[in-house]
Amino acid sequence: MGQLSRTKTTVLITFLVVVWGVAWPIYKIALAYTPPLLFAGMRTLLGGLFLAVLLLPKRKLLRWKENRSIYLISSIFNVVIFYGVQSIGLRYIPAGLFSVIVYLQPILIGIFAWLWLGESMTALKVIGLILGFFGVAAVSSEGFTGHISGLGIVLALVTAVGWAVGTIYSKKVGHRVDAMWLSAFQCIIGGIILTGSGFVYENWSEIIWNVPYVFGLVFGVVLGISTAWVVYFTLVKAGDASKVASYTFLVPLISVFSGTLFLGEPFTVSLLIGLLLIAVSIYLVNRKPSVSMKQNRETA
Repeated sequence: MGQLSRTKTTVLITFLVVVWGVAWPIYKIALAYTPPLLFAGMRTLLGGLFLAVLLLPKRKLLRWKENRSIYLISSIFNVVIFYGVQSIGLRYIPAGLFSVIVYLQPILIGIFAWLWLGESMTALKVIGLILGFFGVAAVSSEGFTGHISGLGIVLALVTAVGWAVGTIYSKKVGHRVDAMWLSAFQCIIGGIILTGSGFVYENWSEIIWNVPYVFGLVFGVVLGISTAWVVYFTLVKAGDASKVASYTFLVPLISVFSGTLFLGEPFTVSLLIGLLLIAVSIYLVNRKPSVSMKQNRETA
């Protein structure tokens, strides 16, 4: 992938999907002790500040005046919409259904990257992205029970579109901004907006400062937010955005596995089916076209 070696790319992708995968059950436990907007806002704001402190020796790369609009736009899509709308939407529909809709994101990225970035869109890639979505649906099918709200579905779609647009935008402006500073400031700006909204609509006194909550907050600050976004932007900047996005299909799978291991949630046949579909999806999306296929496209 671009400027990264295959080994480094594999390590970074593995780190990303594992961290984001185990984050779901960790946050699920923590959310029992805190209002959602305040939790989302605090972990993004503190995560951004944590990363910014580490980046102070490289502050020349910040270039605030030239890049402030980039930081703002990225924060709206990747933090305010992705984390904020998600936190609200989970109140209206089951988590399984919500996650399936959100993981339309890799398919949307494939389409947007084709339209706006000029990335290739082969039949195999289309089939792979669709199979990945069905894999996520199979993994999350156990969470489909419960009241289904039209508003919740709309909020899930907004979350997916916001994340996809944010990823494509970050890829498009990647040559103009440092990936680490972009991660830091999108979290700082978005965290301020979310935390401020939490202060207005939620009650600070409802936070219970116990071990599960503090662990979830610290995990989010250090790994789930600051480090994970740096890795994600590094991968997107260096490679094909739709290929990187295809690996995020693994996130809900790892989330369900984590729930099985740590929360005693059941391991089902649908989970196994989802695993197989996602594996085939990632293979098809990342499969390099054969020489004959390339020649056919060139002569077409």
